[in-house]
Amino acid sequence: MNDKEKRVAELNTLLHEYGHAYYVLDRPIVSDAEYDRLLQELIALEKENPEFIYPDSPTQRVGGKPLEGFQKVTHTYSMLSLSNAFNEEDLRDFDRKIGQAIGSEYSYVCELKIDGLAISLKYENGVFVQGATRGDGTVGEDITMNLKTIRSIPLRLKEPLTIEVRGEAYMPKKSFQDLNASREENGEEPFANPRNAAAGSLRQLDPKVAASRNLSTFIYAIGGDGESYGIDSHAEMLDYLETLGFPSNKERQLCATIDDVLTFINKWTEERPNLPYEIDGIVVKVNRYAHQDELGFTAKSPRWAIAYKFPAEEVTTKVLDIELTVGRTGVITPTAILEPVLVAGSTVGRASLHNEDLIREKDIRIGDTVIVHKAGDIIPEVVGVIFEQRPDDAVPFEMPSECIACSSELIRIEGEVALRCVNPTCPAQIAEGIKHFVSRNAMNIDGLGEKVVEQLLRENLIRDFADLYHLEVSRLVNLERMGEKSATNLVNAIEKSKENSMERLLFGLGIRHVGEKAAKILSEQYESIDTLMVATEDDIKSIHEIGDKMAVSIVTYFEKDEVKLLITRLKEVGVNMTYKGKKVQVEIGSSPFAGKTIVLTGKLEQLTRNEAKAKIEELGGTVTGSVSKKTDLVIAGADAGSKLTKATELGIEVWDENRLVEQLEDK
Repeated sequence: MNDKEKRVAELNTLLHEYGHAYYVLDRPIVSDAEYDRLLQELIALEKENPEFIYPDSPTQRVGGKPLEGFQKVTHTYSMLSLSNAFNEEDLRDFDRKIGQAIGSEYSYVCELKIDGLAISLKYENGVFVQGATRGDGTVGEDITMNLKTIRSIPLRLKEPLTIEVRGEAYMPKKSFQDLNASREENGEEPFANPRNAAAGSLRQLDPKVAASRNLSTFIYAIGGDGESYGIDSHAEMLDYLETLGFPSNKERQLCATIDDVLTFINKWTEERPNLPYEIDGIVVKVNRYAHQDELGFTAKSPRWAIAYKFPAEEVTTKVLDIELTVGRTGVITPTAILEPVLVAGSTVGRASLHNEDLIREKDIRIGDTVIVHKAGDIIPEVVGVIFEQRPDDAVPFEMPSECIACSSELIRIEGEVALRCVNPTCPAQIAEGIKHFVSRNAMNIDGLGEKVVEQLLRENLIRDFADLYHLEVSRLVNLERMGEKSATNLVNAIEKSKENSMERLLFGLGIRHVGEKAAKILSEQYESIDTLMVATEDDIKSIHEIGDKMAVSIVTYFEKDEVKLLITRLKEVGVNMTYKGKKVQVEIGSSPFAGKTIVLTGKLEQLTRNEAKAKIEELGGTVTGSVSKKTDLVIAGADAGSKLTKATELGIEVWDENRLVEQLEDK
């Protein structure tokens, strides 16, 4: 084995270890920059030496060439569905039958029923070789290449086993929100819910599309006889899967009685909206394999398991109006203004109607009484109209032919469902673009909220991003609710934003398809706006995680004369155009945060939440959103609530903000 082959083997091992720590254990052991550096090194070595490419190489996760179609796969063990329970009576009847069949000495395992797509994964000698959909339970479709793009699925197990496992592929709520926002911005139909989005992603013939969708998985079963692996219960099997490197859902419980099961169900019925993924029920399984064997199967489902399904929460309300808005890319979005109503724990007064086609299809009119729910427990959506309650004066809604902001003719681009204003000087698009530019995750200019931006535009003090950097206190103090102190603070915040690293500027420019993560990747690669501006489509799309559409969009954007002028003007006022990110790995013990999982809760007074997160991560810490046994430290600001309570119960170390600031200043 020569030096290059040894390095390829070493990089494979390291990247598998780092990926498992990040995507499965949620405990990163290296920085994102270090992981990406090693991955780029491996990609380069494999490109020079394709004979060294391992079938389970981490480079295979980016998605290969588009497929012509999916091959059929016959499952070695049938993937049966579960019978359903819809209420307490159904569950007690299920328990009664279990007791009659096997006596009184049995227990249950309760698991969250993830609302995704059932999958089967096969490993040979510890290497992932095939993944398939459930299909009809006997025959599914081979989606191996798409499943390889899901980073929580191990491509190599911690033991060289030949094994088949079952699980659920799903789309986290955050990924679902981001995907639909992107689709609407691009004039595409949004997905109805995370389950449809996950299923649609895994049935793409181009694996790069699946790779861009940020899917995840939970594994919950071994195909065939689990006892052959030295396991005699479902609870032990879930623990065993974790030792092999599989992600399993932690929110599970061993229940001694059906009353314990009902308590678990009641808990998650209430806490369900707080989960970062969608669930549609609770799965209840008899724990011991010996009892499962005794109970057996019907033709369609096991007798030892049942799925409790949550009732769908739908409410009725009235459509008071339909409002139109113009997005920063010119998409015209209709929104239903509703009589406020409580849905899934929060008051809803607005619901996006997405586009003209949807309004026509559902025949939604002002004054209608409609059924509303939250798609994926997140996004308010009009399900349909109660036509029997339609008032006599309800008139079909007509989308305008001209932009509501600039009166330009609206067009529908071929292949899109959205109407779009393509006037580059449209004031609504300019306003939305500037609001995006100054937002927290872009240039982060404190004090430049939506109303201030609108006022600046109204008073003709700004026309584009560069004009912000010419604002003076003497002109701002004349604005409504803008005293000298506020004006001075705003000018200082604008001045401070000139020092931002390149990725914030790049994201703030609002280039179509370029999100926050892509901006970071591009900035690390090109290190300056000037270098990126002259890059070709082929150069850009060769970068890991950057696709064809994005490459075209970037090149097209920077080719525009008005963009070149804008960049020149931003340079002239001193806006930084280079990447300032650090690519160093912080060693454990070199800071009080290195290698630790940290949760921020409550209101911080001296730092913003994003500033605290960035400083902690720079010093080797990982900031997560929820407290668990894996949490090492909780930073509690003012009015800290349930997270602080949970940290205290678990005996986790807690700091106040003053101690955090002291430690950051020391480092």
